[in-house]
Amino acid sequence: MEKFVRDGERVDHLNIGDLKIIQNPRKFCFGIDAVMLANFVTVKKGDTVVDFGTGTGIIPIILAGKTGAARIIGIEIQEDMVDMANRSINMNKLDDRIKLFAGDIKNAHSFIRQGSADLVVSNPPYMDHGHGLINPDDSKAIARHEILCTLEDIVKSAGRVLRNGGRLALIHRSSRLADVLLCMREYEIEPKRLRMVHSHSDSQSNLFLVEGIKEGGRFLKVLKPLVIYAGDSEYTHEINSIYYRGERM
Repeated sequence: MEKFVRDGERVDHLNIGDLKIIQNPRKFCFGIDAVMLANFVTVKKGDTVVDFGTGTGIIPIILAGKTGAARIIGIEIQEDMVDMANRSINMNKLDDRIKLFAGDIKNAHSFIRQGSADLVVSNPPYMDHGHGLINPDDSKAIARHEILCTLEDIVKSAGRVLRNGGRLALIHRSSRLADVLLCMREYEIEPKRLRMVHSHSDSQSNLFLVEGIKEGGRFLKVLKPLVIYAGDSEYTHEINSIYYRGERM
């Protein structure tokens, strides 16, 4: 394992078989958002999946461990993150199923043929460029703010690489729900499943999960809310199930 890890990095276990991931706390580490999204998406056996802004490679690694996806492609603009994610993939011996590209998601069609993906998934930057405090650490700023790509860039590129009937799944801030749904419909990806995420059962929603279908009919199913915490710091049974700390769902 030591040959895969560099100074300042650590290896975290994912509680999915023996899967692990390399992370650097000084850069960007994955959070519960990516884990919730990876457990929300609809993945069918044999699917081709594309992850926009793959970062540490967390979503491709989870999907490789939990689903029958045949091919998973990650696109990430930060080359150092791609290098670290590739080492995680090598360490987990997932090279035959996961392929990462260092590049701009606006050019996603350069890495995957147009109309060939069954699913595009993305945990995108939540903050409009120019809004919120910008982290001086570039890798964290790029992950959290629309500096190098916008919501429209993600949805437009997804529309290009998805086949008709293919799916786009996102997690985003609840304050931008209208922006996301309108943008999806503008690029002919019809929102079909929506789930609001709440920190506590009595708190307002701060995040949401949505999945749409390219060229899908107009019908939106709103699922029961996903609540993260049962107490001050104790996860709910469902979140424990997602993390495999309790019984699997």
